[in-house]
Amino acid sequence: MLRVVLAQPRGFCAGVERAIEIVERALKKYGPPIYVRHEIVHNRHVVESLRARGAVFVDELEQIPAGAMTVFSAHGVARRVEELARTRELPVIDATCPLVAKVHNEGRRYAAQGRDIVLVGHAGHAEVEGTIGQIDGTVHLVQTVADVAALHVHDPDKLAYITQTTLSVDDTRGIISALTARFPAIVGPDVRDICYATQNRQQAVRELARAVDVILVVGSKNSSNSNRLREIGEDLGKPAYLIDDADSLQCAWFEGVGSVGVTAGASAPETLVQGVIEGLRRFGPIDISTLEGAAENVRFRFPAELADA
Repeated sequence: MLRVVLAQPRGFCAGVERAIEIVERALKKYGPPIYVRHEIVHNRHVVESLRARGAVFVDELEQIPAGAMTVFSAHGVARRVEELARTRELPVIDATCPLVAKVHNEGRRYAAQGRDIVLVGHAGHAEVEGTIGQIDGTVHLVQTVADVAALHVHDPDKLAYITQTTLSVDDTRGIISALTARFPAIVGPDVRDICYATQNRQQAVRELARAVDVILVVGSKNSSNSNRLREIGEDLGKPAYLIDDADSLQCAWFEGVGSVGVTAGASAPETLVQGVIEGLRRFGPIDISTLEGAAENVRFRFPAELADA
């Protein structure tokens, strides 16, 4: 009997639920096609489901026909993207997660104080590119403690930091400690920029690692928060695998294993988790339980133009 333990909480967060429902409401209110700049959230199954209903995902605004209804993804966009949309007179619905927008506001506030900004985040990630593009002034991107040691700033006494919302709490604390050690006058939000859902899911994986032999993280390879969950499992000494769905399961992972933990990144739907549970039955009988964890009751408002959809 394979013991299967489910993490709690897992899967969709409020920002992801809001972003997906924004596209669904837009399709209902305006009809297809609805154009979405970048993946609305980083999950292949979610994107394919919305595409089948009439959403068209593009990399750049130039790919969107004149006058077509446009949605910005949950990760946020740079000001140049907003300005281009206005220039092209595209009707835009902004699905940026409110917690990402909060980081944008923090960065702009610090920049208005004449500070250089240090952004802790992953180069090339959509959220990071959007955040950098929202701030007037100098933004330094750091990904590691080593990056902090190599940092050159205009004035060490006029420095602030902000962080990507989907980072590892432990890794980010280490980078913040390095920043404050090198630049004692730096100001910032500690790890409060890391969203509540990311922190809850990371803590749930820590609890899961104490209870199981192997950890499965349901999520897409390009999902930052899903990758962090896998890394935390491995850091705690447990084999951890990031999988898209049940088709990714490999029999060899479970040989001689008595218990498997299952969680999901914030952009992975619960249907995929249930599919993985069914997939595990291929390897023999299973017994399912769920860990206790933080209850999440956060809900975000919808854009005014979709409030009645």
